[in-house]
Amino acid sequence: MLNAMQTPFEKGNQNQTTTWSDCIAWYDDLARQYPHVLRFFVAGTSDAGVPIHAGVVSADGVFDRAQIKAAHRPVFFNNNGIHPGEPEGVDACMALVRDFCQQPDRLAALGKTVFLFVPLYNVDGAFNRAATSRVNQDGPEAFGFRGNSRHLDLNRDFVKCDTLTAQTFNKLFTEWDPDVMVDTHTSNGADYSYTMTLIPTQADKLGGDLGTFLRDTMLPAMYAQMDERGWPMCPYVNPVKDSPEDGIADFLETARFSTGYAALHDTIGFMPETHMLKPFADRYHSMRALVETALDFTVAHGAKIVALRRAARAAGRTRREWPVHWAMDEANPSTFRFKGYAAKYKASVLGDYERLYYDRNEPYERDIAYYNRFAADVVVPAPRAYVVPQQWREAIERLRWNGVKLERVDAERTQDVSVYRIASVSARAHAYEGHMFHDDVQLERVRETVTLRAGDFIVPLDQDQARYAVETLEPQAHDSFFRWGFFNSVLEKKEAYSDYVFEDEAERLLAAEPELAAKFDAWKAAHPDLLKDQGAVLDFIFAQCERWREPEWRRYPVFMIDQ
Repeated sequence: MLNAMQTPFEKGNQNQTTTWSDCIAWYDDLARQYPHVLRFFVAGTSDAGVPIHAGVVSADGVFDRAQIKAAHRPVFFNNNGIHPGEPEGVDACMALVRDFCQQPDRLAALGKTVFLFVPLYNVDGAFNRAATSRVNQDGPEAFGFRGNSRHLDLNRDFVKCDTLTAQTFNKLFTEWDPDVMVDTHTSNGADYSYTMTLIPTQADKLGGDLGTFLRDTMLPAMYAQMDERGWPMCPYVNPVKDSPEDGIADFLETARFSTGYAALHDTIGFMPETHMLKPFADRYHSMRALVETALDFTVAHGAKIVALRRAARAAGRTRREWPVHWAMDEANPSTFRFKGYAAKYKASVLGDYERLYYDRNEPYERDIAYYNRFAADVVVPAPRAYVVPQQWREAIERLRWNGVKLERVDAERTQDVSVYRIASVSARAHAYEGHMFHDDVQLERVRETVTLRAGDFIVPLDQDQARYAVETLEPQAHDSFFRWGFFNSVLEKKEAYSDYVFEDEAERLLAAEPELAAKFDAWKAAHPDLLKDQGAVLDFIFAQCERWREPEWRRYPVFMIDQ
């Protein structure tokens, strides 16, 4: 019977969202009633010990991933509830999956495309339920919390994988290898007329024909379809100054975020952000429209998307260089016809300053600058392979979770490699998502001979997952393992000296090592103010000398076997 299984949103006053327990029980019941349409299963467990569920909808009852992959069937992935205080996607997904089960025409319209979904990703945060944690948001009446049980934001955890939840996601994503992903959110920030805004995978960063297809074909079609559905949308409102009137910029979604992580797998990703100040019912209906719009496009163009992804991976196998860092092109913005409200300032009643507000009595529609071009500003030569010594377990397990092909060294041998010497690195003054993130990394690339031991890992780049390997193992990549602090111990010099003993040894070293003496002369000329500081003088000599050199100190421990 149609609508026999109404969702909590549908049964309530359209300002309510489901709880975790009601959501999972509802899907379990639906899967029991329609086993030929829906398979619902536990994909993993959260840090608080709560099951994380996933579901698969297939029009022909085929749920086996190997069979689906062998047939090159498109896979569309809808992730919901990463921030449980932004829950409209959770409720919209429930209704959509029910309609697949109960409406034969809607199910048949999927064709060969498989609908993969996570009903509620941040299960820990969903239990931290209240109505007090999102000060800027209009409804629903009660909702979950942004952080998980370890107080981490899961939409910053896709690469570093501190949480069991992110580890589950990495494994599920790799197993199913979706072609298109929609990860549902609610925005904050400026005020404007749109209910729906959209962050796509940044097209230049996605790159190649796949990026061109996203920018020139898929996005225009989705914008037009959302207009037809009555939910006109705009790019995510990321003002370059105080308000959108001065222009907006694409959100550069690096690999810590879901859409940036998806790009490492050559997957087209979308992060729809409904506007926080719009009623929850409007946010719900616009979110369902967006998910269906992206899905319908995937169904219609699935073969093309699958082919473009395969071509991107084939090209990655033979690349001679890789971009690993991008920066906004400030000189060449495009334009977007924007419907906003006048940004104004008035005296604050709280303090002695002017505060920004938006005047809804003065709507406007005009072209604004839209900075949607990003150029690669760090490009590295592609090695034939990386070497990850076996002791760096955290990096190795993440490579494995993401399907990266690893080859074990079977016997000890010496190997000529390229290595990075870390010239300088600066970390944030305060913790960011549990890490002291390295914002600035300066490197020197040199040739060395190292010893590879039996059990170390070779990471060849002649493989489908080359991009994931490059952007996690190259230190200057936006969200590399190095930036997240996985290799911090190499930044520490392990031996020290007693100044009264080393003072005499330093004199002998300067006489015995001409290169050291030249470096010291240059240092003295550059830092005359430090010559009165014994520690600074001796530290420089100790760090630069060959006699007491520690080869591992400030040497990035992942090596490169060149072409």
